[in-house]
Amino acid sequence: MKHFGSFALDVSNQCLWKGSEQIALPPKPFSVLQYLVEHPDRLVSHEELLDALWPETYVQPQVLRTYVLDLRKALGDDARQPRYIQSLPKRGYRLVAAVDDRAHGQQTALMIAEAATPARPAGIVGREEQIEMFHRSMRKVSAAQHQVVFITGDVGIGKSALANEVVSRLRSESVTIAAGHCVQGFGVHEQYYPVMEALAQLCASPDGERACRVLARVAPAWLGLLGRESSVDRTAPEDRRPNPLCSALEELAAEKPLVLLFEDLQWADDATLHLVSAIARRTSPARLMILTTSAPHAGRAESPLRRLMQDLLVHRLGLEIALGPLSKAHVAELVRTTLDQQNLPAGLDQFVHEHSEGNPLFAIAILEHLIAQRILVRADGDPGSPWRQRVPIEQMDVGVPAQLAQMIELEIGDLSPREQCLLETASLFSVASPVWAIAAALDADAAQLEEECDLLAGRLHYVRRGGQDELPDGTASTFFVFAHGLYREVLYQRQPAARRARSHARIAERLGVLFAGREMDVAREIAMHYEAAGNWLRAADTLRAAALHAQHRNALSVAEDLMTHALCMTKNLSGAARESVEHGIRAELDALRQATRQEPISAVQKA
Repeated sequence: MKHFGSFALDVSNQCLWKGSEQIALPPKPFSVLQYLVEHPDRLVSHEELLDALWPETYVQPQVLRTYVLDLRKALGDDARQPRYIQSLPKRGYRLVAAVDDRAHGQQTALMIAEAATPARPAGIVGREEQIEMFHRSMRKVSAAQHQVVFITGDVGIGKSALANEVVSRLRSESVTIAAGHCVQGFGVHEQYYPVMEALAQLCASPDGERACRVLARVAPAWLGLLGRESSVDRTAPEDRRPNPLCSALEELAAEKPLVLLFEDLQWADDATLHLVSAIARRTSPARLMILTTSAPHAGRAESPLRRLMQDLLVHRLGLEIALGPLSKAHVAELVRTTLDQQNLPAGLDQFVHEHSEGNPLFAIAILEHLIAQRILVRADGDPGSPWRQRVPIEQMDVGVPAQLAQMIELEIGDLSPREQCLLETASLFSVASPVWAIAAALDADAAQLEEECDLLAGRLHYVRRGGQDELPDGTASTFFVFAHGLYREVLYQRQPAARRARSHARIAERLGVLFAGREMDVAREIAMHYEAAGNWLRAADTLRAAALHAQHRNALSVAEDLMTHALCMTKNLSGAARESVEHGIRAELDALRQATRQEPISAVQKA
């Protein structure tokens, strides 16, 4: 047992502990962490890690970033102020926490959780229906029917959590379980990667001796590829045929159920997908289940995974368990479970639901962020006292938690500069991002941009085609939406301020041209863009002109509202400009109020 910070790495049992809580880690991230823990306080280069963990396989260094991100999530570490894993750009990583090899009985003091960190929920919430769907499928497995189950949903929605939950329940029911993880980029260089990982785990399990015997007799080439004894030349590529492996798996699943878990199937190679298809179509009796998780950005109609899923679902050879956002009630339950507190500060659950939009990972990250910012605190720092809010709900600004910002930045960083620019420009809009406006901001052709945005929406899980709007000239313009507001916020903040201002100004000008004669309809939107561009005078003038237009149409209440908004804009002006504009707006607002039999503006507080 190796201790670092408030964690303990159990190398013998391949698990990570924080106090009495076991932290779930997939095999490869665990191996990365183990290597860093065994080589603490020194630079471990990318090349050293790759050579140590994949000695005979070409692997892209990008894979390490993915695994280190998983580790930071599990450890609650911040890349900008690391307590555990420090990134050394273009060089590698260093474990900065002190490592202690003391025995398990000496770890009590080290295992007390920090008072500033909430407990992770022991289980999951709001997924009772999905768990029952899985168990119905598992009952078919018990009746010797093959089953293929796809757990799908957005990033952070809880696919792995659900898979781990159902798998943990199966462990007490005499079910053999082996897992493999698909990794982005591996399909090109390493076929059957998740299958080989699962088989290696299966051969190292308590049933490993029997598994090796069956593989040696029925699928000897596969056993040889695992590096175990086999009379077959393991270098021959034709040796990895799926049928012998299917037969071996069926034999292993004859006595008791066998579940193979393949995570992140969107990154699977074609050979792995063909194996899944072959297992689903076989009719030999066997207590065999293939359980998978996948994100929707690889589940488009043109992707091999989506085609496989559609084919199996249409022929009733597979089951999809799609996960959506949690409801308000379930987010409240998640908050109570995470904080280990039934009576929550007033409005906290509603706040977390609104900002997480029902995404469990985001909800927990927001809670941790509120605690790190000392917005949520315990009385007198007592670990046993209830959490309380130091800031009223209406004054709380969660921003983007560091953990999520880092995750989103890594995803964005994999895109080309052009694609990043398109997404950053799309983030200038609070709800929907119309192509005409993106084109105006970039001074580009709208038709070409629509094709580029369509391609992005087909690849990325956090951008979706929303529909079409009809413009005043009768033409249609497609608009796109972000799956979650946190992606939009990160993209917005990463842009240089000068470029943002220029883009907002161009959009405001284009709106004025499109809606000429109907400015009142979009006056607030135009003013919002001028305000974001820092052009307060144009913002005030736009609202003022729209107010006068509304007055001429006898829409006096609308006119007064617009003029009041214009008056608020003048507080950002200075000197003579402010005095002149403010005087004119006050006079016009005074006339409006008199027209609607209200008190004159002389009583209005100066801006």
